[in-house]
Amino acid sequence: MKKKSLIYVFNVLFIALIGVLTFRLVFKDRAFGQILDDLDKANKLWLLAGAALAILFVAGEAVIIRYMLGLFREKIPLRRCLKYSFIGFFYSYITPSASGGQPAQMYYMKKDGIKLGHSSLTMLVITVTFKAVLIVFGAVFLLIGRDFVIENTGDYFWLIIVGFGLNLAYTAGLLMLLLKPKSACKLINSIVRLLCRIGLIGPEKRQRCFKRVIRLERTYKEGAEYIRTHFGTVAKVFAMTCVQRLFFFAVTWVVYKSYGLSGTSFFGIITMQTMIAISVEMLPLPGAAGITEACFMVMFGGIFGEELVRSGMLLSRGLTFYVILFAGAAVTLGAHIIAVRKQRSSEEKEKRSARQEMAA
Repeated sequence: MKKKSLIYVFNVLFIALIGVLTFRLVFKDRAFGQILDDLDKANKLWLLAGAALAILFVAGEAVIIRYMLGLFREKIPLRRCLKYSFIGFFYSYITPSASGGQPAQMYYMKKDGIKLGHSSLTMLVITVTFKAVLIVFGAVFLLIGRDFVIENTGDYFWLIIVGFGLNLAYTAGLLMLLLKPKSACKLINSIVRLLCRIGLIGPEKRQRCFKRVIRLERTYKEGAEYIRTHFGTVAKVFAMTCVQRLFFFAVTWVVYKSYGLSGTSFFGIITMQTMIAISVEMLPLPGAAGITEACFMVMFGGIFGEELVRSGMLLSRGLTFYVILFAGAAVTLGAHIIAVRKQRSSEEKEKRSARQEMAA
């Protein structure tokens, strides 16, 4: 647990460092007063709408979590699902390739008495649909606006291709685990044996890996059966995820309108923001820090214009990343304090009960 905490602290410091370096690099030729002036030009009402969209993006996952858990007769209030959603995004933002979000969500769900089988299946469906929506959006937008994308990505178009490949490989891996859990787990075990043979992992870790694979096979086998027999449910989650993703991508359009800009349609802004998401989401960087800002500067340079693209990037990234990060940190801290208090209260009750038994 200590090791994990140190990793999280390191990741947060990494994000902060990259943020400072990016800021200095992007605004190296501008005085701080000029930066503030550029930011002040944005219409505050539009920015409030952008903040609302960012929160709705998080709330969208909360609605999906509540819907999925409700199918298992887990009656969870929306506010608690919002807690899970904020915690998930917080840990996703501070871990490489957003790998820490769902384990954290399942941990807190377990603390609240939700069965691990229900939470793991819920998060599995959410993961598959979240990635599937991105791939579908990317493919459709690229097909319809291919010339527009090529024009605005320039030398970064290769990153979109790599991003497509990584997202497709990840989704294919999840689908393999779902559709062929035994074959997938055999493959994982073979890889673990190979790593053990060449000395990258020890015998103890090997046994732990094998045990996890057994649990993984059971979970994904149940998931595959569920998806086969509840296709309508998965289709509904897919539709809800489409709306959720649009909330996120629309934030940049709101920032664009906050400067009174025109010339690029809502569809065009959404297309480019989707291309950025495809390019960076699978990269092993906490919060995709640095590369996201670089992509924005290139892909929106011609849309926002040389004068406003930097402040547009700050506002868009601030609303879609830092607002959610800080809100998620506050919710996670609150959830942790409550969990610790409950644990202490439970331990004190057990001690009192034990003393009473001894006295009797």
